[in-house]
Amino acid sequence: MKKNIIIIITICLSFYSFSQETSQSFSLQEAINYALENNRKAINAARDIDAAKAQKRETTATGLPQLNAELGYNNWLKQQVIIFDIDNDGNLDAIPNGAKQSITGTATLSQKLFDGTYLVGLQSAKVFLEISKNAKVKTDLEVRKAVIEAYGNVLLAKESILILERNIEVLEKNLYETNKIFENGLEEEESVEQLQITLSGVKSNLNNTNRLKTLAFQMLNITLGLEIYSKTTLTDDLENLSSQNMNLSLLDSKDNVEHTIDYLIAENDKTSKELLLKLEKSKALPTLNAFINGAYSGNSNKFTFTHNDQKWFGSSLFGVNMNIPIFSSGMRSAATQRAAINLEKSIEDLTEVEQQLKFKIASAKSDYKFAIEDYGNKKDNLNLAERIEQKNQVKFFEGIASSFDLRQAQTQLYTSQQEYLQAMLDVINKKAELETVLNEIQNN
Repeated sequence: MKKNIIIIITICLSFYSFSQETSQSFSLQEAINYALENNRKAINAARDIDAAKAQKRETTATGLPQLNAELGYNNWLKQQVIIFDIDNDGNLDAIPNGAKQSITGTATLSQKLFDGTYLVGLQSAKVFLEISKNAKVKTDLEVRKAVIEAYGNVLLAKESILILERNIEVLEKNLYETNKIFENGLEEEESVEQLQITLSGVKSNLNNTNRLKTLAFQMLNITLGLEIYSKTTLTDDLENLSSQNMNLSLLDSKDNVEHTIDYLIAENDKTSKELLLKLEKSKALPTLNAFINGAYSGNSNKFTFTHNDQKWFGSSLFGVNMNIPIFSSGMRSAATQRAAINLEKSIEDLTEVEQQLKFKIASAKSDYKFAIEDYGNKKDNLNLAERIEQKNQVKFFEGIASSFDLRQAQTQLYTSQQEYLQAMLDVINKKAELETVLNEIQNN
């Protein structure tokens, strides 16, 4: 019995230590750093770079010497024969054409001497690697932005729950006192009912916000690259983060559109279209290849190839092949024209991206500036709403204000509370959006 108890305690401690290990805490910057290493999209973007490097090596290798070997075994089930008239008398005779069985081994070394498509392929592989690297930067920026938004949503839900719980506590106290006054005949029943309606609405919001908090944690876990039900603790709070993210100097940053990742990706697309045009033009050029091979063959009417006295005959061949495109019925010309049209489209697309980015940067700066201004406004409004609600509470219990006036003041306060929380979150999110479009990573 004692042994069983020890085993059970050991198992429980193991589960406890395991749960402790799986619980992780993050500041916002720690969450960003963790996601850049563990987010599934970020991981796959890094794999795309590795794949592009492998493709570059593969493309390069196609122009280097290639060595291939071939081993063939033939066994005539019904041999071919040679027909001849040995006496010129019209009577045909036949003899077997060669041996019944044969084995041939050949090794061939080949080398491209000139191929325009290969040269373009080398350039394309380099551009493809650059595209993959830029895609990784773009993915990291999007992951960073997603982490900030998910982290902020969790903080918003947590702060909302604290405020709603405090509001419920105050409302329950007001309802209790009002109910006592009503029981003594000094207050109308409507006043009690008004408070009950308000309390019911706040409790409903609290239940919904608790559910939203659970979903917000799950979304954050997915963004971080954790299991959806992992236990995660956040060490930053909404108010401090909003204060840290008020960086007006960011509004004065230069609009270097050419350095943004979206512009670089559009430029990569133009470069790839230029290479496709070069590829189509290169198909009209001759290709030159050289090869040298060596072979050994053995022949026998029976399988004697493993015998020491089997005769083997060697041969070797060197050659150069040139393939000259002459006439394609206009196919190459049409393909070249199509590639040229696509290049013109990519040039227009690059100009469009440049203009769109200028607008996005201006819009993001405007939104960020407004978020900072709105934060100050919502903070002042909250202070006013708190004072108004407190005054109406005093007036209500002194019999000066009605229950409707109190409920209106309370509703105004609750709205101001949520608007203030949302304003803090907007400061954080709008700064992240501006940094993303500017391609600027700044530690908070």
